[in-house]
Amino acid sequence: MFRPGLDPSAGEESLFDALVAARAKHGDKEIIEDQDRKPLTYTGLIRAAFVLGRKIAAITEPKERVAILLPSSSGVVVTFFGLHAFGRVPVMLNFTAGEQNLRAAIKAAGVKKILSAKRFVDQAKIDDLIMVLSRDAEIVWLDDVRASIGLQDKLFGLMAGMIPSQFRVKTKPSDPGVILFTSGSFGAPKGVVLTQKNLVANSRQVMTHIPLDPNWIMFNPLPTFHCFGLTGGVVLPLLNGLKAFQYPSPLHAKQIVSLLAEVNASLLFATDTFLNQWARVASPDDFRTLQFVVAGAERVRDETHHLFNTKFGGVKLLEGYGATEAAPVVAVNHPDRNRPGSVGQLLPGMEARVEKVEGITEGGRLFLRGPNVMAGYMSPDDPDRIEPLPDGWHDTGDIVEIDEEGYIAILGRVKRFAKIGGEMVSLSAVEGLVAAVYPEARHAVVAVADSKKGEKLVLVTDRGDADVSRLAEWAREHGAPELAIPKKIVRVTDLPVLGTGKTDYVAIQSLVEMDKAA
Repeated sequence: MFRPGLDPSAGEESLFDALVAARAKHGDKEIIEDQDRKPLTYTGLIRAAFVLGRKIAAITEPKERVAILLPSSSGVVVTFFGLHAFGRVPVMLNFTAGEQNLRAAIKAAGVKKILSAKRFVDQAKIDDLIMVLSRDAEIVWLDDVRASIGLQDKLFGLMAGMIPSQFRVKTKPSDPGVILFTSGSFGAPKGVVLTQKNLVANSRQVMTHIPLDPNWIMFNPLPTFHCFGLTGGVVLPLLNGLKAFQYPSPLHAKQIVSLLAEVNASLLFATDTFLNQWARVASPDDFRTLQFVVAGAERVRDETHHLFNTKFGGVKLLEGYGATEAAPVVAVNHPDRNRPGSVGQLLPGMEARVEKVEGITEGGRLFLRGPNVMAGYMSPDDPDRIEPLPDGWHDTGDIVEIDEEGYIAILGRVKRFAKIGGEMVSLSAVEGLVAAVYPEARHAVVAVADSKKGEKLVLVTDRGDADVSRLAEWAREHGAPELAIPKKIVRVTDLPVLGTGKTDYVAIQSLVEMDKAA
């Protein structure tokens, strides 16, 4: 299927030029702010990007891939656009990914320099990690760079802010816009090369699908090393005239819910994991300024929908679907067309096809193509080689159903099916069964080898009294197959999650294997 409705020229400009064009369209308004409460206007952001970018350009090469290791803040936005102003390519590093994955990312991207800040390193207590990474790349402290800024630099920024087209390095929409790494939920993270066109086009697609009021304020607590946080929390609002408030950590539940009304937040993008945590500590009026909330990156639980429908006066919770490889938004529900249980309709300008998978009776494997779909994966062996997509089609690995009106339902991932006694069983569906019995807890289901039936299901849960017999009873009462009942339960205090809030299935699988070996 193809979803029409996008201007064919969407994305046909460089990212920095799109930022400058947004200033011309929306006026020199306040556009970025963080917890330091020192807002920047469009011109302030552009000037700061030129001043910082010029300093970084002096110690790097044209088109060099330069890593950024920073939390969500005005500083990370200035740094990101500062690299673009001088034709460098930002590589966003996930500081929660662990030493092994980070070192692999640095090597895969061919990174020589990492931009970070001493204040952040101290607060995040990652001194040891920085010491390890310094063996692979030079750490450039932005604190020191800023301290070296003098009158001449400021005068340069003043002039460049007035006529940016005369000072920025010209790049093409097809040039790399950012290098990100997949979350690693199910395996080793992959390096994704998104072009500048991908990022600009995705922000245009969202605006075409759901018109956003430039007077609204976006609250972004998601990390910019995650594509949802980068595109949804930075590129989308800045290119469309919405002020973006950057918050450094989604883990600060109480601080976040108290800030929402204080900064008059209109939009909130987050994952189900974080939304559920925030909803539990929020008072009924903490979300009163929000127009709606968009949840992505993982399935939204019924409990989370229930909280928003009852506790917060019916604040609309829109579930969406994305992938790093698609910059990332693929589909999202609409405030006026919100269908819980689905992730909404495909964004304008995208094509989708669904292919049947042997052994899986419902739905099929989703392939995507469109202006927001990546250039390709980086070769793990050669930083300069990008593995292109066959005819531009990206294999998502997700099993979906698309109804006659174009609403997409995610049934699971190809990797998240177990073969038990010759039958294919969706692990996501089994998690749904468990959640129906124990809705207030967090669960994950994985499969391990079984000598009799090929594989068996193991439930990992933070529910201390979870019981196989209770699950079996529910399954019988609701007509669920016996194959969908986990044969073993591993109880944990906290379910392992990634820095993005998504369930860490790699860690959970290892935990189960260790428990099995014990």
